[in-house]
Amino acid sequence: MNVLSQVYTLHNGVEIPKVAFGTWQITNEEAYQAVADALSAGYRHIDTAKSYHNEEAVGRAIRDSGTPRDEIFVTTKLRAPALGYEETLKAFEEQRLALGLEYIDMYLIHAPWAWGDRGNPCTQANIQAWKAMESLYHAKKVRAIGVSNFLPSDLQALIVACEIVPMVDQVRYFVGYTQRDTVAFCKEHGILIEAYSPLATGKVFIEGLFQEIADRNHVTVAQLCLRYCLQKGVLPLPKTKTKSRMVENGQLDFMIPEQDMALLDGIIDEGSRLGEA
Repeated sequence: MNVLSQVYTLHNGVEIPKVAFGTWQITNEEAYQAVADALSAGYRHIDTAKSYHNEEAVGRAIRDSGTPRDEIFVTTKLRAPALGYEETLKAFEEQRLALGLEYIDMYLIHAPWAWGDRGNPCTQANIQAWKAMESLYHAKKVRAIGVSNFLPSDLQALIVACEIVPMVDQVRYFVGYTQRDTVAFCKEHGILIEAYSPLATGKVFIEGLFQEIADRNHVTVAQLCLRYCLQKGVLPLPKTKTKSRMVENGQLDFMIPEQDMALLDGIIDEGSRLGEA
């Protein structure tokens, strides 16, 4: 089975395609064609966010694709910082209408802090936002709820104060920057890790070892790095506007041998030059 047809199962039993098409830094003008091409290439998991300013085009491409709605998993995100319970309910409805969809498959809190104020969590606002997301989940307006950019302490604050454990934590993750503490915490609590920037915003292509290992396995560097995520049980979100690369990024039906995985694991974690991506 092609990897684009394979799924992970979230802790609530919902199936989520193992590879997502990311739309960060794709403008609203570009997003329609990009999402249409991704769906044509076989992607069935589309990721967007309020702060990407492209929900309208993403939703239009999904509606126009001819692909049955129940075959497409759509994620969007509450803009950071979270402001509270009622604000979250209002934001969700605005985003659902922008997408033009009856329901959203997964809704995430985009970050535990305000943009530009990283490291200063808005804990009480996040808790209220999460309680609103729980109500959306119970009302079946979303099939899954989760977070993005949350560290273990941020996750723990929600787990202690709220009813539902997040189903996903979408974090920056790639070979050489694997957020081991966050991954360990999430594994303990059944939270799926999603990897944004799985190619280190292009910096993996300057790492000679990656090319050497890719050549040995007869794959591209991008394929190697995306397959690495999958073999770690992580869901990658590759992004490109070029259809040929979309196709390439979905061709991941191979296995990286243990000795090469060990080499990739050995790349300096947290603070390497790739980790600065």
